[in-house]
Amino acid sequence: MGNEKMDITVVVPFFNEEENVKEMHQRLTAALANLKKNYEVIFIDDGSTDNSYGIIKDLALADKRLKVIRFKKNFGQTAAIYAGFIAATGDIIIPMDGDLQNDPSDIKNLISKINEGYDIVSGWRKHRKDPFLTRKVPSLIANRMISIVTGVNLHDYGCTLKAYRKEVVKNIKLYGEMHRFIPAIASWQGATISEIEVSHNPRVHGKAKYGMERVLKVVLDLMTIKFFGTFLAKPIYIFGTAGIILTAGSFATLTAVIIRKAFFGFYIIESPLTLLSILFLILGIMFILMGIIAEIVVRLYYSSESRMPFFIKETINL
Repeated sequence: MGNEKMDITVVVPFFNEEENVKEMHQRLTAALANLKKNYEVIFIDDGSTDNSYGIIKDLALADKRLKVIRFKKNFGQTAAIYAGFIAATGDIIIPMDGDLQNDPSDIKNLISKINEGYDIVSGWRKHRKDPFLTRKVPSLIANRMISIVTGVNLHDYGCTLKAYRKEVVKNIKLYGEMHRFIPAIASWQGATISEIEVSHNPRVHGKAKYGMERVLKVVLDLMTIKFFGTFLAKPIYIFGTAGIILTAGSFATLTAVIIRKAFFGFYIIESPLTLLSILFLILGIMFILMGIIAEIVVRLYYSSESRMPFFIKETINL
């Protein structure tokens, strides 16, 4: 597609990163100035309780290219990134962490790769500077699991540093911890994806905001993403299929009970198979009814008004 001229938006969420905000702004401004392209930077204060917002506000008053969104409370990284996506005006949108572990100098390589015609370029922290057992091992397991379930093979879904074409992310709604699944969701919609190695720096100031509990959230969100990607339009297919299988199991079990009674003289009431048959039948009916209810919910979902997973307290330069 050539070296097309484009506007760039960089989205950076912060939560209690007062020691990193100013240096992040300096590094980011220097890296973007070297690109010689139009750009904007959006800092999202995700309900910080330290002086992060005070520093961000001072920076924004001196730099009109820096736009600020302040949440009323902490809504999480996904909500912060989503708010940045909504406010972004650039043709290419680049989210990155605000803890200085992502290197702004990698933005140039992401832009170069996306100029080759890709819709998404994902960063890969091949030489990750994080604790092995608490961060690297869970990440390896999660990345492998996500790749298998979604069918989109990336080494590092958890790397925030990615480049997206605006038209790809503007139609994707994010909830929970789902920002990491954007490449998978976009791929199901026909987007083209590439991956490049990016730098990863050790954290110098502050502390990580996420622990092992995030693994459970990723697993649950992965189940949701798979359901939405495969069965959102027709949830009756998954619930109805399970219901039919359970109902068939009920009749098969009941048949076995009748045969045992007819040929071997077993009492029907005393057989555990009778209770199992009733259980299968009840579960089968429940699953079918759940499928019908899910169909109704989906129709309400498509017809309802859009609701945001966050509340904004204040904005600057927007």
